[in-house]
Amino acid sequence: MPEKPLEEQRQRIDKWLFFARLAKSRSLAQDLVEAGFVTINGHVIVQSGRQVKAGDRIEIRLERRDVMLIVRDCADRRGPAPVARLLYEDVTPQQAPLTAFERALRKP
Repeated sequence: MPEKPLEEQRQRIDKWLFFARLAKSRSLAQDLVEAGFVTINGHVIVQSGRQVKAGDRIEIRLERRDVMLIVRDCADRRGPAPVARLLYEDVTPQQAPLTAFERALRKP
């Protein structure tokens, strides 16, 4: 069976976050999504089954910082960190680190 072109490949957001090494486990990725800490193309999502594709803009509110990424590719498995970095382009603007108080407010 021929492989789909890059622009037609889609993957669940929880799997993509895990494969891109932005979450330590798939269940933690699901928790991030269901808590409303992930947006795709400006829309807050709460379903971990939401599909992402190349070109989608993802924003993630992590405990210590906000991350803005553009999806470049999907993966079949979780690989080493250098390979995982090829799945996205980091477009996060430079920002000052969060203070302890700001981090305390962000915890779910």
